[in-house]
Amino acid sequence: MNEETPLAPQQPTYRASYHFTTPDKWMNDPQRPIYFDGKYHYYYLYNKDYPKGNGTEWRHATSTDLVHWQDEGVAIPKYTNQNGDPWSGSVVVDTDNTAGFGNGALVALVTQPSADGGKQEQYLWYSTNSGKTFSSYSSKPVLPNPGTHDFRDPKIIWEDQSRKWIMTMAEGSKVGFYESSNLKDWRYISGFNTENIGLVECPDLYLMRADDGSYRWILGVSANGKPAGKPNTYAYWTGDFNGKEFVPDRKEPQWLDYGFDWYAAVTFEEGPGEDKLSHRYALGWMNNWDYPNNTPTLKEGFNGTDSIVRQIKLKQAGDTYTLVSQPVQALEQLPHAARSYPKLEVDGTRTLDVAGDSYQLDADISWSELKNVGLRLRESADKQRHVDVGVFAEGGYTYVNRAFTGQPDKSGAYLESRAPFNSGSKKVHLKILVDKTSIEVFVDDGAVVYSSVIFPDLNDKGITLFTDGGKAVFDNLVIRQYGQN
Repeated sequence: MNEETPLAPQQPTYRASYHFTTPDKWMNDPQRPIYFDGKYHYYYLYNKDYPKGNGTEWRHATSTDLVHWQDEGVAIPKYTNQNGDPWSGSVVVDTDNTAGFGNGALVALVTQPSADGGKQEQYLWYSTNSGKTFSSYSSKPVLPNPGTHDFRDPKIIWEDQSRKWIMTMAEGSKVGFYESSNLKDWRYISGFNTENIGLVECPDLYLMRADDGSYRWILGVSANGKPAGKPNTYAYWTGDFNGKEFVPDRKEPQWLDYGFDWYAAVTFEEGPGEDKLSHRYALGWMNNWDYPNNTPTLKEGFNGTDSIVRQIKLKQAGDTYTLVSQPVQALEQLPHAARSYPKLEVDGTRTLDVAGDSYQLDADISWSELKNVGLRLRESADKQRHVDVGVFAEGGYTYVNRAFTGQPDKSGAYLESRAPFNSGSKKVHLKILVDKTSIEVFVDDGAVVYSSVIFPDLNDKGITLFTDGGKAVFDNLVIRQYGQN
């Protein structure tokens, strides 16, 4: 949500009501936000010359609640040193002045293509004015390319036990681990090889405390599991990191999102709170490299939307640890008009007497025997266009189906996303966030999440409950409408 671009009620727009969008032109990879001087500082890749020019730079926004964002302009301009444009990386607060730029300086490690052939290498930038602008430390990389084609997206954390900086790097299908005492001199320590998820990007390493009190490290990557029937979003492993290498609890990754459009995701710590390990926050870029430019927002001069910030927690079940997600709590503090419904029994279809294009919907659904149950959202008046969310009980999966509404996929390969569901439970809780060009679905308290882009006609705002092959009860149905026009 951008405060500099408020919605004008009299003018229909595809700009999101409560999601972060680029003010203009192009946005892609989020950079992990940091908390500094009472605010979250968020940087993202931005192209001011889109769609005619090339190259990205780091644009800056700040927030106190992770919902309302203030644009702060470009912090790392492109083509300002002899190397190429700045790509993804990460920024840290150097509290103890390990790099020598001063206590509390902001230090960023950024991938740039080298001047001598475009090799992907890691360069250091630093800021001594609270992150407003960054200066290049050197035209030479602090981590040169070791001879691999893919060598990018450095993500840095401070590891308390070993008292050193740890960096993860995306190196093809491998994640490389490096260590440093000063953010300038880096040494390779180990690697983690992935399988069947293609090229990995934007690696992520962090420690969390699970709900059973135990501690687990999580290694995350943006990856493409589509050839293996998996998502192409954020894959992660739980396991142990001993300061040198990561050992996963199991070989196969889990997925933090089952939708089509939650890529280059980042996780980050709570800022003001003392407890940094019981939960984290996460957000992703709502787009897909298979169709990055297919959006009606281009007519309004911009292409770039992020997911809402979600809170993630680590839950234990048997011998498995799983991340669960919920929308950040501050979202419910937005001004809204709420509508609640008593228990509704549905056998077939039932269209509600409320409509909208920007809202949060919560519902408990239960049934005895049926094939399919769910909701048709952003529905047209003639019922022909809609995006469907539901449970296919007969097949044992939940789904989001955007085949019957405007959406970016022209190939037909990205129409319905699915995740396994234990239909023996015969009940489900759905929390659904709808905005002008997006839908995010949290199933059963965030055990499964879908984030996908949709492009309904601006006038398609209906909501219909439906069942197939039996009856269902929709209980505790609440709709909170945001920024309606």
